[in-house]
Amino acid sequence: MTPTTGVENTGLSGSRLVDRGVAEECLAALERRGVVIYREADIDDADLVTFSRLLGDVVPLPMGGHPAHREIQRITRDPSKSPLAAYRESTFFWHIDGATAQVPDKATLLTACQVSDDGDGDTEFANTFAAYEALPRAEREELDGLRVVHSFAASQLLVTPDPSPRERAAWDRNPAREHPLVWTRGSGRRSLLIGATAGEVTGRPAAEGRELLDRLLGWATRPEFTLRHRRRQGDLVIWDNTGMLHRALPYGPGSSRLMHRTSLLGEEAVV
Repeated sequence: MTPTTGVENTGLSGSRLVDRGVAEECLAALERRGVVIYREADIDDADLVTFSRLLGDVVPLPMGGHPAHREIQRITRDPSKSPLAAYRESTFFWHIDGATAQVPDKATLLTACQVSDDGDGDTEFANTFAAYEALPRAEREELDGLRVVHSFAASQLLVTPDPSPRERAAWDRNPAREHPLVWTRGSGRRSLLIGATAGEVTGRPAAEGRELLDRLLGWATRPEFTLRHRRRQGDLVIWDNTGMLHRALPYGPGSSRLMHRTSLLGEEAVV
């Protein structure tokens, strides 16, 4: 936990989580602290979906790879368990889910079905609300009005900097989207919209834009803004996907790591 980020809960497990009062407390904690952890919750798939629905509208994930629940995506590098296993290496870089959508996902839930024996694959979070607020006033003013192009291709280039034409064509089938660099909510709260999908700053030379994005990412991922979740079997972690960058610490293709994920439909467009 940090002064700005994270809440840890113990003693709630399984179906005891599937309670409207627990869900309301979770949503309030997400608003205040960005990340909520239920240690050794051992929640099964059906209860994970039900609890997710108490928090918001759940996104159906047709390529999730789960045989019984379309709402659950399997997070693994084992291609026999997930059709998206080949793309998991890009999640080793800081990102938010759905950054190329007009309305990014509201929150993500991730439960540890199986952790690796060597401890690889912990998840880190970076609070971009707190990072923006801590910037000097002059720099905040400099960022006002800047816009950034987010794309799936930008994140994949970090893994494969020299793609084949076929790879690049597959990436480019996912449309890019231009967003403001600073996301202002209806409440007035602001956060930095950066990460692996942020490829270029509109209207700036490529090198200059890249330098700015790299500098802001370095700032937002300083220790005072970040939290590392050291996973235990059965842990459930939930985070505000709109204001928390996240990444998986690297784990190999043969790792036993297996997570089950649900996502909540976004409620506020990026403006």
